[in-house]
Amino acid sequence: MHRWKRSLALPVTMVAIALGFLVSLQAHTQKNVSAAEQISAERLTQMKSVLANSQAQNAQLQKEHQNLLTELDTARKKVGTDPQVLDRLKQLQILEGTQAVDGPGIQISIDDRGKNTIFPVSTEDITRMVNTLKFAGAEAISVNGQRIVSTTAIVLSGSSTILINQVPINRAEGVPYELDAIGDPDTLLDYFSKVEAPTLKQNGLIVSITRKTLTIPSFKGSYTFKYAKPIVP
Repeated sequence: MHRWKRSLALPVTMVAIALGFLVSLQAHTQKNVSAAEQISAERLTQMKSVLANSQAQNAQLQKEHQNLLTELDTARKKVGTDPQVLDRLKQLQILEGTQAVDGPGIQISIDDRGKNTIFPVSTEDITRMVNTLKFAGAEAISVNGQRIVSTTAIVLSGSSTILINQVPINRAEGVPYELDAIGDPDTLLDYFSKVEAPTLKQNGLIVSITRKTLTIPSFKGSYTFKYAKPIVP
């Protein structure tokens, strides 16, 4: 009997130890699970806080963006209606040649197709005449309808075709070269008649100068700046 009890005691003890180990392991596991859940909850709370802050910042940035758009629109409208700004814009457009203009000046007609012509009109002649008119104070100049601007090139294409602003300006049949210049008529006429007209006439060209009110068209080309950049103060 005692021997049977002794033989049974060992397995019971082993089972008790195993059960104790399992209970301890379960408690430890539950503790770890609870800790993990607590950490996850804390991280979730942090993430929710970060998300809420990001949403608040985004809403603020959108509000500032909208305010800036409103200010920009107001500034554009102000520029579009401010008389001083509009007047300055018109002056700049006249200066760069993108605005058609009218006013007093002189019209110069030059015909190089007469039988007495020694040298026909050349690109050098046109360039020199334009520079003389500028020096005399011309505020706007055109040659056969082509507005002279800062980027204007007067060149010869082929043997006889003259290009201004890359457009052929050789007069049609029966129409001479025509230079229009707006400015003080007396000053323009005095400069041209004394500086340019004598040489042209010596070359056998027919020159006619008339004071009149002129309309000079705008520059039809475009300004493209590849290398020049504005200096920002």
